[in-house]
Amino acid sequence: MNIAGTLSLYVARRFAGMAFAMLAALTGLVALFDFIELLRRSATRPDASFALVTAIAAMRLPFVAMQILPFALLLGGIVAFWRLTRSSELIVARAAGISAWGFLAGPVLVAIAFGIAATTLVSPLSSVLLARAERLDAAYLRSGGGMTALAGGKLWLRQADAGLDPHGVAILSGRPAPRPGRQAGTASGFVLNDVSVWRLSPGDQPLERIEAPVARLYGGRWELEDATVFGATRTGVAQARIVLPTDLTPDRIEESFATPDTLSFWTLPAFIGVLEAAGFSAVRHRLHFQSLLALPLLAACMALLAAGFSMRSTRRGGVAQMIAAGVAAGFALFVLDKVSDELGEAGTLPVVLAAWAPSVAGLLLALTLLLHLEDG
Repeated sequence: MNIAGTLSLYVARRFAGMAFAMLAALTGLVALFDFIELLRRSATRPDASFALVTAIAAMRLPFVAMQILPFALLLGGIVAFWRLTRSSELIVARAAGISAWGFLAGPVLVAIAFGIAATTLVSPLSSVLLARAERLDAAYLRSGGGMTALAGGKLWLRQADAGLDPHGVAILSGRPAPRPGRQAGTASGFVLNDVSVWRLSPGDQPLERIEAPVARLYGGRWELEDATVFGATRTGVAQARIVLPTDLTPDRIEESFATPDTLSFWTLPAFIGVLEAAGFSAVRHRLHFQSLLALPLLAACMALLAAGFSMRSTRRGGVAQMIAAGVAAGFALFVLDKVSDELGEAGTLPVVLAAWAPSVAGLLLALTLLLHLEDG
């Protein structure tokens, strides 16, 4: 291995160690505040034990680490490069004719590896644990809430319906019955009471309305019992049992009302397709999926920003100002990311642009700084 490769590997090890240490420290700090907040909320809940609160806080750790990762890479990189510059290791290397682009390849690859691991490995674990933590939070620490908290406790669903029209839709409304577990003899145990079904054409023209006291969700179908059908004549016709095909499942119904963070990176594409076919808005889910795809690029951008703001020679002065500027740039990217997310969810920006714009902007800023630092 040549000198440049050896130096790049050495710098990459220093960067990886400091980034991992910073990630652990920041995750622990944020988790501590989260744990204190959960303890405060549990003070008036006799059913919420200390063990339950600890379990909820622990299950949120992977999610917290995912949110902290870009800042951990930025701050860890700033500390690592600053220490290498203070000890004159990078200064000697550059004086020996080794370009900064050469020894920065290793840290950038390490940052990309952090981003890929977070997207493909940590995201599935985080989604499962966060969903479990939110269910426990809703059951023991919140007063009310959930997917039926609005609209008078009713659940509204929309799905494809080819029964009366090949491209028709059906809108269901009802009150979900408690789900203590899977009922014997059913595929799901999901039950709606006081059900109303509006069957519409693709142009939202009413075709039929169904009223039923109970609707049960089995594998691939709704079964409505003791239903009354109101057609074009508006005269009710009683039917003992009506079957409506559906692609919905209890998990998909609950996930459609849950935050996209509770869905794994690997399951998001298929779920987005089902969600849009059922008539739900999938903008938040598509934005979250694109943000996960952009995470490796954002990680590489943070590594380059850290280098650009911390490799200034200590003899030239102004090191503290440069490091503070690096931290400020990181928070500016965070604000830009949140603003672009809001614009993307509102439909003002295309989803792809809203998800990738902060990473691309940060990368351009980092490259500009490094070009000025290296080539003057």
